[in-house]
Amino acid sequence: MAKKSVLDKKNDAELVKLSKSDPDVFGFIVTRYQEKLFRFVKRISYFKNEDIEDILQDVFIKVYKNLNDYDGTLKFSSWIYRITRNQTIDQIRKNARNYQVLSLDENDLGLLLKSASCPVKDFEKNESLEKAKLAIKDLPDKYREVLILRFLEEKDYEEIMDILKKPKGTIATLIRRGREKLNYHLTNL
Repeated sequence: MAKKSVLDKKNDAELVKLSKSDPDVFGFIVTRYQEKLFRFVKRISYFKNEDIEDILQDVFIKVYKNLNDYDGTLKFSSWIYRITRNQTIDQIRKNARNYQVLSLDENDLGLLLKSASCPVKDFEKNESLEKAKLAIKDLPDKYREVLILRFLEEKDYEEIMDILKKPKGTIATLIRRGREKLNYHLTNL
């Protein structure tokens, strides 16, 4: 129990360093990121919960195997999000024919629309909710993903740059265009 409380206070870089010499410490990284990454995958994909759990299992195996290759100049959260994003995209490509419906709940939809400065009048009505889901679903992946990272995952521009491996100007443009396209869809559906 004392070990847990000490490890809970460690930052990511310290946990990574400790995990290299003590594999049991890696469990604290898993605990710290499992729920966040689960939500992220659910938000950017169409997968069922069981499939997301499988994706995350593969992610954590990759992270553990590659701890020695982790570049300490990046935030660990950016690195693990990038691995998660890549693993999710790989699974989307493998399962392209099995797409389901977008997995954003009402709270996520409302938060995304408000944060992206979209008109959210009468959002509570079922008709508006369906219209919002359709508008977000119809966004190209590159816009939906960057809006989710920025407004739902609350990543700053630097982290989004690290996750997507794109320059800051491109990230800013994707966010701006994503907002514009989302607003257009909402007003013209």
